[in-house]
Amino acid sequence: MIRLILNLLWFFLGGFASGLAWLFGGLLLALTIVGLPWAFSAWRIASYSFWPFGREIVWRDPNPADLGAGCLGVGLNVIWLVLAGWYIALAHILIAVPQFVSLIGIPFALKNVELARLSLAPVGRTIRDKG
Repeated sequence: MIRLILNLLWFFLGGFASGLAWLFGGLLLALTIVGLPWAFSAWRIASYSFWPFGREIVWRDPNPADLGAGCLGVGLNVIWLVLAGWYIALAHILIAVPQFVSLIGIPFALKNVELARLSLAPVGRTIRDKG
């Protein structure tokens, strides 16, 4: 019940806007064709941005058939970090600071910090429900 309340508060107090921004960013990346690997990662982040409580971000298992979880994924993450990841992470941190200060916003600030970490290196990650 607490997860539902936190997710609803998150959604209406900024999660919807954050998720839409990630969806739109993924759409722009997909339109370029070259940005497809990052588009799928952006869409995964969007799903997490809409409803983060009760879910966690984990690295995908190494698999030779999964290009994003190997050396190619590391290269894609480096390119992402230089071109987009650092300022997206900075935005999430800047949002988290006043949330931490407000005390009541600490759970939301922690999720923004998770989103900041995820936005630094999104390729090769997945989101799963907490058990």
